[in-house]
Amino acid sequence: MKQTGRFTIKKLVTALVAVAAVSTFSFATSAYAAEKLEKESLKLGFIKLTDMAPLAVALEKGYFEDEGLSVQLEAQANWKVLLDRVVSGELDGAHMLATLPFGTAIGYGTKADIVSAFTLTLNGDAITVSNDVWKQMKPQIPMKDGKPVHPIKADTLKPVLEKYKAAGKPFNMAMTFPVGTHNMKLRYWLAAGGIKPGFYAPPEDTSGQIDAEAMLSVTPPPQMPATMDSGTIVGYCVGEPWNQQAVFKGIGVPVISDYELMKNSAEKIFGVNKEWADKNPNTHKAVIKALIRASMWLDAENNKNRNEGVEMLSQKQYVGADYEVLANSMNGTFEYEKGDKRDLPDFNVFFRHNGSYPYYSDAVWSLTQMRRWGQINEYKTDAWYLETAKKVYRPDIYMAAAKALVAEGKAKAGDFPADSETGIKPPSADFIDGISFDATKPNDYLSKFPIGLKGKQKVVSGKVVE
Repeated sequence: MKQTGRFTIKKLVTALVAVAAVSTFSFATSAYAAEKLEKESLKLGFIKLTDMAPLAVALEKGYFEDEGLSVQLEAQANWKVLLDRVVSGELDGAHMLATLPFGTAIGYGTKADIVSAFTLTLNGDAITVSNDVWKQMKPQIPMKDGKPVHPIKADTLKPVLEKYKAAGKPFNMAMTFPVGTHNMKLRYWLAAGGIKPGFYAPPEDTSGQIDAEAMLSVTPPPQMPATMDSGTIVGYCVGEPWNQQAVFKGIGVPVISDYELMKNSAEKIFGVNKEWADKNPNTHKAVIKALIRASMWLDAENNKNRNEGVEMLSQKQYVGADYEVLANSMNGTFEYEKGDKRDLPDFNVFFRHNGSYPYYSDAVWSLTQMRRWGQINEYKTDAWYLETAKKVYRPDIYMAAAKALVAEGKAKAGDFPADSETGIKPPSADFIDGISFDATKPNDYLSKFPIGLKGKQKVVSGKVVE
C-alpha cells in the first residue's frame, strides 16, 4: 500500500507540473500572440549625421534583436530621397528632420502622412562660415580674454553682406532641405540679426529667396564643407560632424551652435508612413522600445558610453567621419575657431530632459516657422497648429513603449514623463532674440517678429500683402 501510495503521489506531482507547464506555455503563447510582430525584417534609412546615433546603437548593442527585429540600416543620398522611399514603402522608417513631416502634412513639395513617436535628438547643429567671412565678421564681435564672446549674433554679419552687395555678388548660404530644421534655424539666426532670409510663395515660387538679403539653397550634409571650400557657398547650417569637419580641415569657423540659438530644440525624429504604422502597431512599438534603450545608453551616467558610441559612428556604414571629428562634439565640447574648444555638455541630447519624448509644442514651433517664411502662405487659427501637430506626433505610442520597458525592468517609471503630461512645454524665451514662445498662442508668437509673415499677410507676386 505504501509503495502504491508513493507511486500515486509521484504521478500526482508529475501531473501537476505538466498542467503548470501547459498553463505557462499557453499564457506565454497568448502573450506572444498579443504582441506578435507584424513584420520582423526592417530596412531603416538615415543620413550620415551624428544624430542618427540611436539607430546605430540599437543595432550594435542588440536592442533591435531583443525585440525580435532584424534591422538593416541604409544610408540615403539626401533628405528628398529618404522621404520618397519612406512614402513609397521601400524604407520601413527613417531618421528624419524634426520639421520634415510637417512639410508633408501641409503638402509642401511632397504630400504624405508621416507619423513620429520618437525624438532622436535635441540640438546637434551649428552655423559655419568660411574663413574669409569669419575674418570680416570678427571686428564686430565682442572679445573677452582674447576670445570671441558667444553666442555670436547675425548682426555681426551685416557689414559683410553690405560689401557683397556693393560688389554685386550674392551672399550664398546652404541648408539641407526646404522644410528642414537647418533651414528654419539658419533663417531664425539671420532674422534675429536683422538680415532678411527671404520668403516662399508656393506653388509659384519655392526658391525661398523673395526679398532676400542672404540667399539660402539646398546642399546635402556631407557635401557642405567641400561646397564651401570651392567658394560656391560662404556658410551653412547643418548637423555634426560637418561643422567640426570644417574646423579640422581649416576651411571655416562655426559661429553658433543651435543650443545657443534655441536651447533644447527637437532636431531629428524617427518617422514612419502612417499607413505602415497602422498596419504594424506591435512592430512600431518594438522599434521605439529599442530606440529608447539606445538613447538611454547614449546619455547614461554623464555620457560614459559616448566614446564607444563615437567608435560605432566612425564606421563607414554609419557616418564614416574620423573619430576625432565626431568626438569633438559628442563628448560635451565644441570647437569654434580652431583651438577655441569650449564645454557644451548638451550639444547632443538623446534622452535626458525627456529628450526622446515627442512634444506637441516642438511641432507647433516648426509650423510657426513654416508660416513665418511663407511655406504656409495663409493665416491659420491657433487650434489648427495643435491639430496638425497631433496628426504627426504620437506620444501615446512612445509611452506604451516606455511602460513596456518599465514592466520588463529595463527602465524606471521616473525616466519618463508622467501620465499627466500634456505634450505642451511651458512658455520659454530661450532663444537668441529673447522672444518668448508659447505653443498655445502661435499667432501671438508670430506677431512678435520684426521680420516674417504675421496675421493674415501672404506673399503674392513677390510682395508681402495684407
